[in-house]
Amino acid sequence: MFELKKALSQCRNTSPGPDGIAYCMLNHLNDDSLFNILQLFNRIWKEGIYPTKWREAIVIPILKPGKDSADPMSYRPIALTSCLSKTLERMVNARLVYVLETSNFLPIQQSGFRKKRSTIDNAVYLETQVRNAFLRRTHLVSVFFDIEKAYDRTWRYGILKTLANFGFCGNLPIFIQNFLLLRSFKVRIGCTLSDSFIQCEGVPQGSVLSATLFILHISNILLNLPQSVQGTLYVDDLQISCQGSSMHLIERQLQIAINILTWCKHNGHTISPSKSCVVHFCRKRGLHPDPDLYIGNQLIPVVNEVRFLGMIFDRKLTFLSHIRYLRKRCERLLNILKVLSNTSWGADRTSLLRIYESVILSRIDYGCVVYGSACASNLKKIDPLHHSALRICSGAFRTPPIDSLYVECFQMPLSLRRQKLSINYYFKVMSVSNHLLSSQHVSRALTRLYN
Repeated sequence: MFELKKALSQCRNTSPGPDGIAYCMLNHLNDDSLFNILQLFNRIWKEGIYPTKWREAIVIPILKPGKDSADPMSYRPIALTSCLSKTLERMVNARLVYVLETSNFLPIQQSGFRKKRSTIDNAVYLETQVRNAFLRRTHLVSVFFDIEKAYDRTWRYGILKTLANFGFCGNLPIFIQNFLLLRSFKVRIGCTLSDSFIQCEGVPQGSVLSATLFILHISNILLNLPQSVQGTLYVDDLQISCQGSSMHLIERQLQIAINILTWCKHNGHTISPSKSCVVHFCRKRGLHPDPDLYIGNQLIPVVNEVRFLGMIFDRKLTFLSHIRYLRKRCERLLNILKVLSNTSWGADRTSLLRIYESVILSRIDYGCVVYGSACASNLKKIDPLHHSALRICSGAFRTPPIDSLYVECFQMPLSLRRQKLSINYYFKVMSVSNHLLSSQHVSRALTRLYN
Protein backbone atom coordinates (compact mmCIF):
# COMPACT_ATOMS: atom_id res chain seq x y z
CA MET A 1 0.00 0.00 0.00
CA PHE A 2 2.90 2.35 0.74
CA GLU A 3 4.35 1.81 -2.74
CA LEU A 4 0.97 2.47 -4.35
CA LYS A 5 0.39 5.72 -2.46
CA LYS A 6 3.94 6.85 -3.20
CA ALA A 7 3.47 6.13 -6.91
CA LEU A 8 0.23 8.13 -6.97
CA SER A 9 1.84 11.05 -5.14
CA GLN A 10 4.55 11.24 -7.80
CA CYS A 11 2.07 11.37 -10.68
CA ARG A 12 1.24 14.61 -12.41
CA ASN A 13 -2.33 15.43 -13.37
CA THR A 14 -1.90 14.52 -17.04
CA SER A 15 -4.55 13.65 -19.60
CA PRO A 16 -6.18 10.21 -19.24
CA GLY A 17 -5.64 7.34 -21.65
CA PRO A 18 -8.20 5.39 -23.70
CA ASP A 19 -10.02 4.18 -20.57
CA GLY A 20 -10.79 7.77 -19.46
CA ILE A 21 -9.48 7.24 -15.89
CA ALA A 22 -7.49 10.28 -14.74
CA TYR A 23 -5.02 10.64 -11.87
CA CYS A 24 -7.31 13.06 -10.04
CA MET A 25 -9.86 10.24 -9.79
CA LEU A 26 -7.31 7.81 -8.36
CA ASN A 27 -6.02 10.33 -5.82
CA HIS A 28 -9.53 10.79 -4.38
CA LEU A 29 -10.11 7.09 -3.71
CA ASN A 30 -10.36 5.86 -0.13
CA ASP A 31 -8.15 3.12 1.33
CA ASP A 32 -10.65 0.35 0.57
CA SER A 33 -10.71 1.24 -3.12
CA LEU A 34 -6.93 1.56 -3.21
CA PHE A 35 -6.68 -1.88 -1.63
CA ASN A 36 -8.81 -3.32 -4.44
CA ILE A 37 -6.51 -1.70 -7.01
CA LEU A 38 -3.51 -3.15 -5.18
CA GLN A 39 -5.10 -6.59 -5.33
CA LEU A 40 -5.52 -6.15 -9.08
CA PHE A 41 -1.86 -5.16 -9.45
CA ASN A 42 -0.72 -8.18 -7.43
CA ARG A 43 -2.82 -10.50 -9.56
CA ILE A 44 -1.33 -9.06 -12.76
CA TRP A 45 2.16 -9.47 -11.28
CA LYS A 46 1.67 -13.07 -10.14
CA GLU A 47 -0.38 -14.42 -13.05
CA GLY A 48 1.64 -12.64 -15.74
CA ILE A 49 -1.44 -11.47 -17.66
CA TYR A 50 -1.35 -7.85 -18.78
CA PRO A 51 -4.73 -6.19 -19.54
CA THR A 52 -5.27 -5.71 -23.27
CA LYS A 53 -6.78 -2.24 -22.81
CA TRP A 54 -3.61 -1.07 -21.06
CA ARG A 55 -1.59 -1.89 -24.17
CA GLU A 56 -3.46 0.74 -26.19
CA ALA A 57 -2.35 4.35 -26.59
CA ILE A 58 -3.72 7.49 -28.18
CA VAL A 59 -1.04 9.46 -30.06
CA ILE A 60 -1.44 13.21 -30.52
CA PRO A 61 0.99 14.71 -33.09
CA ILE A 62 2.49 18.07 -32.05
CA LEU A 63 4.21 20.15 -34.73
CA LYS A 64 7.82 20.99 -33.90
CA PRO A 65 8.66 24.73 -33.92
CA GLY A 66 9.78 26.01 -37.30
CA LYS A 67 9.09 22.74 -39.13
CA ASP A 68 7.11 22.04 -42.30
CA SER A 69 3.57 20.99 -41.40
CA ALA A 70 3.32 18.89 -44.58
CA ASP A 71 6.20 16.64 -43.50
CA PRO A 72 5.13 13.79 -41.17
CA MET A 73 8.63 13.78 -39.62
CA SER A 74 8.04 17.35 -38.38
CA TYR A 75 5.65 16.18 -35.66
CA ARG A 76 6.46 15.04 -32.14
CA PRO A 77 4.17 12.20 -31.00
CA ILE A 78 2.61 12.54 -27.54
CA ALA A 79 1.19 9.21 -26.37
CA LEU A 80 -1.64 8.98 -23.82
CA THR A 81 -1.79 5.65 -22.00
CA SER A 82 -3.83 4.32 -19.11
CA CYS A 83 -3.15 6.05 -15.78
CA LEU A 84 -3.73 2.76 -13.95
CA SER A 85 -1.10 1.14 -16.14
CA LYS A 86 1.37 3.96 -15.52
CA THR A 87 0.81 3.66 -11.76
CA LEU A 88 1.72 -0.03 -11.85
CA GLU A 89 4.69 0.74 -14.10
CA ARG A 90 5.91 3.34 -11.62
CA MET A 91 5.85 0.77 -8.81
CA VAL A 92 7.74 -1.80 -10.90
CA ASN A 93 10.15 0.85 -12.15
CA ALA A 94 11.06 1.91 -8.60
CA ARG A 95 12.06 -1.65 -7.74
CA LEU A 96 13.96 -2.14 -10.99
CA VAL A 97 15.90 1.12 -10.66
CA TYR A 98 16.81 0.29 -7.05
CA VAL A 99 18.36 -3.03 -8.08
CA LEU A 100 20.16 -1.51 -11.07
CA GLU A 101 21.71 1.28 -8.99
CA THR A 102 22.61 -0.71 -5.89
CA SER A 103 24.14 -3.53 -7.94
CA ASN A 104 26.00 -1.10 -10.26
CA PHE A 105 24.66 -2.79 -13.38
CA LEU A 106 24.70 0.48 -15.35
CA PRO A 107 28.07 2.01 -16.37
CA ILE A 108 29.12 5.16 -14.54
CA GLN A 109 29.61 6.83 -17.94
CA GLN A 110 25.84 6.67 -18.53
CA SER A 111 23.88 9.64 -17.18
CA GLY A 112 20.47 9.76 -18.84
CA PHE A 113 17.30 8.97 -16.85
CA ARG A 114 19.26 8.40 -13.63
CA LYS A 115 18.89 10.11 -10.27
CA LYS A 116 21.55 12.68 -9.33
CA ARG A 117 22.92 12.57 -12.89
CA SER A 118 22.60 15.24 -15.58
CA THR A 119 23.90 16.39 -18.93
CA ILE A 120 26.49 18.51 -17.12
CA ASP A 121 28.24 15.35 -15.93
CA ASN A 122 29.09 14.28 -19.48
CA ALA A 123 29.97 17.83 -20.55
CA VAL A 124 32.32 18.34 -17.59
CA TYR A 125 33.90 14.94 -18.22
CA LEU A 126 34.64 15.83 -21.84
CA GLU A 127 35.96 19.27 -20.89
CA THR A 128 38.26 17.69 -18.28
CA GLN A 129 39.63 15.20 -20.81
CA VAL A 130 40.32 17.98 -23.31
CA ARG A 131 41.99 20.22 -20.71
CA ASN A 132 44.26 17.39 -19.59
CA ALA A 133 45.21 16.72 -23.22
CA PHE A 134 46.12 20.39 -23.68
CA LEU A 135 48.28 20.36 -20.55
CA ARG A 136 50.08 17.22 -21.68
CA ARG A 137 50.51 18.73 -25.17
CA THR A 138 48.80 15.78 -26.81
CA HIS A 139 45.90 15.29 -29.19
CA LEU A 140 42.36 14.35 -28.23
CA VAL A 141 39.98 13.22 -30.94
CA SER A 142 36.31 12.91 -30.07
CA VAL A 143 33.56 11.30 -32.14
CA PHE A 144 29.94 12.34 -31.63
CA PHE A 145 27.37 9.86 -32.90
CA ASP A 146 23.79 10.36 -33.98
CA ILE A 147 21.67 7.27 -33.31
CA GLU A 148 18.58 7.46 -35.49
CA LYS A 149 15.26 6.93 -33.69
CA ALA A 150 16.97 5.02 -30.91
CA TYR A 151 13.89 5.08 -28.67
CA ASP A 152 11.51 3.78 -31.32
CA ARG A 153 13.82 1.04 -32.60
CA THR A 154 14.92 -0.56 -29.35
CA TRP A 155 15.14 -4.32 -29.78
CA ARG A 156 12.62 -5.87 -27.38
CA TYR A 157 14.30 -9.27 -27.30
CA GLY A 158 17.53 -7.44 -26.49
CA ILE A 159 15.89 -5.93 -23.40
CA LEU A 160 14.86 -9.37 -22.14
CA LYS A 161 18.30 -10.74 -22.96
CA THR A 162 19.98 -7.95 -20.99
CA LEU A 163 17.71 -8.64 -18.00
CA ALA A 164 18.65 -12.32 -18.15
CA ASN A 165 22.36 -11.46 -18.35
CA PHE A 166 22.02 -9.30 -15.24
CA GLY A 167 20.45 -12.22 -13.38
CA PHE A 168 16.83 -11.08 -13.27
CA CYS A 169 14.38 -13.95 -13.11
CA GLY A 170 10.88 -14.72 -11.88
CA ASN A 171 7.94 -12.37 -12.27
CA LEU A 172 9.87 -9.29 -13.45
CA PRO A 173 11.01 -10.57 -16.91
CA ILE A 174 7.57 -12.13 -17.46
CA PHE A 175 5.86 -8.85 -16.59
CA ILE A 176 8.14 -6.86 -18.92
CA GLN A 177 7.66 -9.35 -21.74
CA ASN A 178 3.87 -9.09 -21.45
CA PHE A 179 4.16 -5.32 -21.06
CA LEU A 180 6.00 -5.01 -24.41
CA LEU A 181 3.79 -7.50 -26.24
CA LEU A 182 1.14 -6.42 -28.79
CA ARG A 183 1.34 -2.68 -28.17
CA SER A 184 -1.09 -0.69 -30.32
CA PHE A 185 -1.96 2.96 -30.85
CA LYS A 186 -4.44 5.26 -32.55
CA VAL A 187 -3.69 8.75 -33.85
CA ARG A 188 -6.06 11.52 -32.76
CA ILE A 189 -6.36 14.81 -34.63
CA GLY A 190 -9.03 17.02 -33.10
CA CYS A 191 -11.92 14.68 -32.31
CA THR A 192 -11.10 12.17 -35.05
CA LEU A 193 -9.41 8.84 -34.29
CA SER A 194 -7.54 6.78 -36.85
CA ASP A 195 -7.53 3.02 -37.17
CA SER A 196 -5.51 0.96 -34.70
CA PHE A 197 -1.88 0.21 -35.58
CA ILE A 198 0.47 -2.34 -34.01
CA GLN A 199 3.80 -1.07 -32.68
CA CYS A 200 6.14 -3.85 -33.77
CA GLU A 201 9.40 -2.50 -32.35
CA GLY A 202 10.73 -0.06 -29.79
CA VAL A 203 9.57 0.71 -26.27
CA PRO A 204 6.08 2.23 -25.79
CA GLN A 205 5.78 6.00 -25.99
CA GLY A 206 4.36 7.70 -22.91
CA SER A 207 5.26 4.83 -20.61
CA VAL A 208 6.99 5.24 -17.25
CA LEU A 209 8.90 1.98 -17.55
CA SER A 210 10.11 2.61 -21.12
CA ALA A 211 12.90 5.02 -20.16
CA THR A 212 14.50 2.54 -17.75
CA LEU A 213 14.20 -0.33 -20.23
CA PHE A 214 15.80 1.82 -22.92
CA ILE A 215 18.87 2.82 -20.90
CA LEU A 216 19.15 -0.75 -19.63
CA HIS A 217 19.42 -2.04 -23.18
CA ILE A 218 21.60 0.67 -24.71
CA SER A 219 24.09 0.55 -21.80
CA ASN A 220 25.70 -2.45 -23.49
CA ILE A 221 27.16 -0.15 -26.12
CA LEU A 222 29.73 1.19 -23.62
CA LEU A 223 30.86 -2.27 -22.55
CA ASN A 224 32.38 -3.03 -25.96
CA LEU A 225 34.84 -0.12 -26.14
CA PRO A 226 38.63 -0.69 -25.99
CA GLN A 227 40.40 0.38 -22.79
CA SER A 228 42.22 3.22 -24.56
CA VAL A 229 38.93 4.77 -25.70
CA GLN A 230 36.74 6.72 -23.28
CA GLY A 231 33.02 7.08 -23.84
CA THR A 232 29.97 8.74 -22.33
CA LEU A 233 26.29 8.22 -22.98
CA TYR A 234 23.32 10.43 -22.20
CA VAL A 235 20.15 8.66 -23.36
CA ASP A 236 21.07 8.30 -27.07
CA ASP A 237 23.83 10.95 -27.24
CA LEU A 238 26.97 8.83 -27.57
CA GLN A 239 30.46 10.32 -27.50
CA ILE A 240 33.80 8.51 -27.57
CA SER A 241 37.30 10.00 -27.39
CA CYS A 242 40.92 8.92 -27.44
CA GLN A 243 43.97 10.84 -26.25
CA GLY A 244 47.57 10.40 -27.36
CA SER A 245 50.64 11.94 -28.97
CA SER A 246 50.44 9.86 -32.16
CA MET A 247 47.58 10.68 -34.48
CA HIS A 248 48.03 7.36 -36.28
CA LEU A 249 47.55 5.46 -33.01
CA ILE A 250 44.49 7.54 -32.07
CA GLU A 251 42.96 6.97 -35.49
CA ARG A 252 43.49 3.22 -35.27
CA GLN A 253 42.04 2.92 -31.75
CA LEU A 254 38.96 4.98 -32.61
CA GLN A 255 38.38 3.04 -35.81
CA ILE A 256 38.47 -0.20 -33.81
CA ALA A 257 35.91 1.29 -31.41
CA ILE A 258 33.68 2.42 -34.29
CA ASN A 259 33.84 -1.05 -35.83
CA ILE A 260 32.81 -2.55 -32.50
CA LEU A 261 29.83 -0.20 -32.47
CA THR A 262 28.27 -2.44 -35.10
CA TRP A 263 26.52 -3.69 -31.93
CA CYS A 264 23.94 -1.06 -32.88
CA LYS A 265 23.28 -2.77 -36.19
CA HIS A 266 22.65 -6.12 -34.53
CA ASN A 267 20.36 -4.56 -31.91
CA GLY A 268 18.04 -2.55 -34.12
CA HIS A 269 19.83 0.82 -33.96
CA THR A 270 21.31 2.78 -36.85
CA ILE A 271 24.17 5.29 -36.63
CA SER A 272 23.96 8.08 -39.20
CA PRO A 273 27.44 8.84 -40.67
CA SER A 274 26.29 12.18 -42.12
CA LYS A 275 24.88 13.46 -38.81
CA SER A 276 27.81 12.13 -36.77
CA CYS A 277 30.99 14.21 -36.60
CA VAL A 278 34.60 14.25 -35.41
CA VAL A 279 36.35 17.06 -33.52
CA HIS A 280 40.14 17.17 -33.22
CA PHE A 281 40.93 19.03 -29.99
CA CYS A 282 44.49 20.35 -30.17
CA ARG A 283 46.47 23.48 -29.29
CA LYS A 284 49.82 22.30 -30.63
CA ARG A 285 51.47 24.53 -33.19
CA GLY A 286 52.23 23.34 -36.67
CA LEU A 287 50.26 21.26 -39.13
CA HIS A 288 48.51 18.20 -37.76
CA PRO A 289 46.43 16.05 -40.11
CA ASP A 290 42.87 15.33 -39.04
CA PRO A 291 41.91 11.68 -38.61
CA ASP A 292 40.02 9.74 -41.26
CA LEU A 293 37.33 7.69 -39.54
CA TYR A 294 34.65 5.66 -41.29
CA ILE A 295 31.27 4.20 -40.44
CA GLY A 296 31.06 1.40 -42.95
CA ASN A 297 32.34 2.97 -46.16
CA GLN A 298 31.27 6.53 -45.34
CA LEU A 299 33.73 9.08 -44.01
CA ILE A 300 32.71 10.85 -40.79
CA PRO A 301 33.05 14.62 -41.34
CA VAL A 302 35.60 16.54 -39.24
CA VAL A 303 34.25 19.84 -37.88
CA ASN A 304 35.78 22.71 -35.92
CA GLU A 305 32.95 22.87 -33.38
CA VAL A 306 30.08 20.68 -32.28
CA ARG A 307 26.90 21.18 -30.30
CA PHE A 308 26.97 18.60 -27.51
CA LEU A 309 24.23 18.40 -24.86
CA GLY A 310 23.23 22.02 -25.36
CA MET A 311 26.79 23.40 -25.39
CA ILE A 312 29.11 24.31 -28.26
CA PHE A 313 32.60 22.82 -27.99
CA ASP A 314 35.23 24.26 -30.36
CA ARG A 315 38.53 22.56 -31.10
CA LYS A 316 40.55 25.14 -29.10
CA LEU A 317 38.05 24.99 -26.21
CA THR A 318 37.69 28.76 -26.03
CA PHE A 319 33.87 28.51 -25.80
CA LEU A 320 33.70 31.74 -27.80
CA SER A 321 31.09 30.32 -30.18
CA HIS A 322 28.96 29.13 -27.26
CA ILE A 323 29.15 32.50 -25.51
CA ARG A 324 28.20 34.35 -28.71
CA TYR A 325 25.27 32.00 -29.28
CA LEU A 326 24.19 32.36 -25.65
CA ARG A 327 24.34 36.14 -25.76
CA LYS A 328 22.43 36.34 -29.04
CA ARG A 329 19.70 34.07 -27.72
CA CYS A 330 19.35 35.89 -24.40
CA GLU A 331 19.26 39.30 -26.09
CA ARG A 332 16.22 38.11 -27.98
CA LEU A 333 14.58 36.97 -24.74
CA LEU A 334 15.40 40.29 -23.13
CA ASN A 335 12.64 41.84 -25.22
CA ILE A 336 10.14 40.04 -22.98
CA LEU A 337 11.30 42.10 -20.02
CA LYS A 338 11.21 45.30 -22.06
CA VAL A 339 7.58 44.69 -22.98
CA LEU A 340 6.50 43.72 -19.46
CA SER A 341 8.30 46.64 -17.79
CA ASN A 342 5.93 49.29 -19.13
CA THR A 343 5.54 52.04 -16.53
CA SER A 344 1.77 52.40 -16.97
CA TRP A 345 0.61 48.77 -16.96
CA GLY A 346 3.76 46.62 -16.60
CA ALA A 347 4.72 44.06 -13.96
CA ASP A 348 6.34 44.96 -10.65
CA ARG A 349 10.00 44.45 -9.78
CA THR A 350 9.51 41.11 -8.04
CA SER A 351 7.66 39.61 -10.99
CA LEU A 352 10.22 40.91 -13.48
CA LEU A 353 13.10 39.45 -11.49
CA ARG A 354 11.35 36.09 -11.32
CA ILE A 355 10.79 36.13 -15.07
CA TYR A 356 14.43 37.07 -15.63
CA GLU A 357 15.69 34.28 -13.39
CA SER A 358 13.48 31.63 -14.95
CA VAL A 359 13.73 32.62 -18.63
CA ILE A 360 17.16 34.23 -19.11
CA LEU A 361 19.37 33.64 -16.08
CA SER A 362 18.61 29.91 -16.13
CA ARG A 363 20.04 29.73 -19.66
CA ILE A 364 23.16 31.60 -18.57
CA ASP A 365 23.58 29.26 -15.59
CA TYR A 366 23.27 26.11 -17.69
CA GLY A 367 26.73 24.80 -18.44
CA CYS A 368 28.53 27.63 -16.63
CA VAL A 369 30.45 24.95 -14.73
CA VAL A 370 31.92 24.00 -18.12
CA TYR A 371 32.26 27.25 -20.07
CA GLY A 372 33.37 29.04 -16.89
CA SER A 373 36.91 27.86 -17.72
CA ALA A 374 37.02 30.26 -20.70
CA CYS A 375 39.21 33.33 -20.54
CA ALA A 376 37.94 36.39 -18.67
CA SER A 377 37.62 38.51 -21.82
CA ASN A 378 35.16 36.03 -23.34
CA LEU A 379 33.16 35.64 -20.15
CA LYS A 380 32.75 39.40 -19.82
CA LYS A 381 30.75 39.42 -23.05
CA ILE A 382 27.76 38.12 -21.05
CA ASP A 383 27.97 40.74 -18.27
CA PRO A 384 26.28 43.60 -20.21
CA LEU A 385 23.28 41.36 -20.75
CA HIS A 386 23.03 40.72 -17.00
CA HIS A 387 23.35 44.43 -16.23
CA SER A 388 20.73 45.44 -18.80
CA ALA A 389 18.26 42.96 -17.36
CA LEU A 390 18.79 44.27 -13.82
CA ARG A 391 18.27 47.86 -14.98
CA ILE A 392 15.01 46.89 -16.69
CA CYS A 393 13.75 44.95 -13.65
CA SER A 394 14.65 47.67 -11.15
CA GLY A 395 13.58 50.58 -13.34
CA ALA A 396 16.96 52.25 -12.89
CA PHE A 397 18.57 54.70 -15.31
CA ARG A 398 21.77 53.95 -17.17
CA THR A 399 23.90 56.16 -14.93
CA PRO A 400 23.79 54.28 -11.55
CA PRO A 401 26.87 52.14 -10.83
CA ILE A 402 26.60 48.41 -11.39
CA ASP A 403 27.29 47.53 -7.75
CA SER A 404 24.18 49.43 -6.68
CA LEU A 405 22.11 47.31 -9.10
CA TYR A 406 23.40 44.13 -7.47
CA VAL A 407 22.38 45.41 -4.04
CA GLU A 408 19.01 46.73 -5.18
CA CYS A 409 18.03 43.51 -6.99
CA PHE A 410 19.64 41.09 -4.51
CA GLN A 411 21.75 39.60 -7.30
CA MET A 412 25.43 38.78 -7.53
CA PRO A 413 27.91 39.25 -10.38
CA LEU A 414 27.99 36.43 -12.91
CA SER A 415 31.59 35.61 -11.97
CA LEU A 416 30.61 34.97 -8.35
CA ARG A 417 27.50 33.13 -9.46
CA ARG A 418 29.61 30.77 -11.59
CA GLN A 419 31.86 30.09 -8.61
CA LYS A 420 28.86 29.40 -6.40
CA LEU A 421 27.30 26.99 -8.91
CA SER A 422 30.65 25.26 -9.41
CA ILE A 423 30.99 24.69 -5.66
CA ASN A 424 27.43 23.39 -5.46
CA TYR A 425 28.14 21.02 -8.34
CA TYR A 426 31.33 19.81 -6.66
CA PHE A 427 29.47 18.84 -3.49
CA LYS A 428 26.75 17.21 -5.57
CA VAL A 429 29.36 15.05 -7.29
CA MET A 430 31.02 14.12 -4.01
CA SER A 431 27.67 13.11 -2.51
CA VAL A 432 27.28 10.34 -5.11
CA SER A 433 29.46 7.36 -4.28
CA ASN A 434 29.73 5.97 -7.80
CA HIS A 435 29.84 9.14 -9.86
CA LEU A 436 31.55 9.57 -13.21
CA LEU A 437 33.64 12.54 -12.02
CA SER A 438 34.50 11.32 -8.51
CA SER A 439 37.52 9.43 -9.89
CA GLN A 440 38.80 12.35 -11.99
CA HIS A 441 41.93 13.64 -10.27
CA VAL A 442 44.65 15.89 -11.63
CA SER A 443 48.22 14.82 -10.96
CA ARG A 444 50.40 17.13 -8.88
CA ALA A 445 52.64 17.79 -11.87
CA LEU A 446 49.69 19.27 -13.76
CA THR A 447 47.95 21.05 -10.88
CA ARG A 448 50.17 24.13 -11.14
CA LEU A 449 49.23 24.51 -14.82
CA TYR A 450 45.55 24.92 -13.92
CA ASN A 451 46.30 28.00 -11.83
